[in-house]
Amino acid sequence: MRHTRLPLLRTAAAAALLTVPVVLAPPSAAADSFSGQCEYPNAPYPGRPWSLQRVQLDELWSQSKGKGVRVAVIDTGVDVRNPQLKDAVDVKSGRNFLPKGLKDEDGDPIERGNENGTTDTVGHGTKVAGIIAARPADKTGFVGLAPEATIIPIQQNDAEGHGDTDTLAASIRHAVQAKADVINISQDTSDAAEPAPDLEAAVNEALEQEIVVVASAGNDGAGGNVKKTYPASYEGVLAVAASDRNNERASFSQSGDFVDVAAPGVDMISTVPRGGHCSDNGTSFSAPYVAGVAALIKAKHPDWTQRQIVAQIEQTAERTVAGHDRLVGWGVVDPVRALTEDDRPIESPRPREGLVKAEAPAAAEFPLGETADERNARLATYVAVGAAILVAGLGGTAVAIRDARARARGTGVRRGRTAT
Repeated sequence: MRHTRLPLLRTAAAAALLTVPVVLAPPSAAADSFSGQCEYPNAPYPGRPWSLQRVQLDELWSQSKGKGVRVAVIDTGVDVRNPQLKDAVDVKSGRNFLPKGLKDEDGDPIERGNENGTTDTVGHGTKVAGIIAARPADKTGFVGLAPEATIIPIQQNDAEGHGDTDTLAASIRHAVQAKADVINISQDTSDAAEPAPDLEAAVNEALEQEIVVVASAGNDGAGGNVKKTYPASYEGVLAVAASDRNNERASFSQSGDFVDVAAPGVDMISTVPRGGHCSDNGTSFSAPYVAGVAALIKAKHPDWTQRQIVAQIEQTAERTVAGHDRLVGWGVVDPVRALTEDDRPIESPRPREGLVKAEAPAAAEFPLGETADERNARLATYVAVGAAILVAGLGGTAVAIRDARARARGTGVRRGRTAT
């Protein structure tokens, strides 16, 4: 689903950084439904989405289901009318930061929604929340990665892009007050504009409270475009790119040195307002995949710091090069490894560990069928037998010469005289 980017608000001097719009990162190619146009409500998705098929869910959930962990979804709201989200959302902690009295281009009032952030006319935030914590349900194989985590719904943006960096900063601060353990932000500033310092200050306040802050890297990476996006590129934020079914960077996913990890972001099935499911593309749906993993780790290791949780996700990601690259960061997130290779917390990922690398073929062995001692004994036998044959041969030659001489003497022929 594409959303219009609003023009940047800049001073003539261009040096002063003002409030700028934040946008719901639009996908490179929309995929609104798994079967035709997405409607609200929509039909339930009958199978298990590919992004979950790649995970051994039973093994994952034997370690953690995210129970007791609170995840703030700062987005377009979370529609609790979807049955899979009804019991996943803390309605009392929700908040709506959209300004009142909004009107569209025709001057008609724009539906703002409930004050507690539990309505969603766009569907974006409801999809994000479902990837994190949707409860299991009949007639569908879709479920959130952390199905016992709790969602804090914070409505801060809409399809027209009325959210800005001021409302985003206020939303982050509300998440801190609401005791969030993880914050998901599937948005970035319009045209990658660097916002006023207050947004970074709000992010730092959350980090100081040991809250894991996850943000989408953005979807303007087609053609190898490299640039920073905000708030994903702030220090301490876990920036998430999108990967495809081959565990490679999705073509639209934003690249840059700030990218920390990648996660599935293509053909992502999730919950939609009023019930059912739809499909969508974008780093907007990669970020909550990682936020769900963070919630699982937090539930299993409640004493770990936000930095340790982030390092654990980075360390256990699947990568094919040593260290970090600008396409997928430390690699594609592996939820099971993140929850099982966790003997002790780490502060930063180790480049050489966890590297997936093809092994060189071993040299073929020549099959002698005997040990070294057996081979030495065999060679010694060859020498001994050869010597015996040689001796026997020399002895036989001497006997033959002797016999020949004896026969010559027995003929009666005498040299120098003729018989008469």
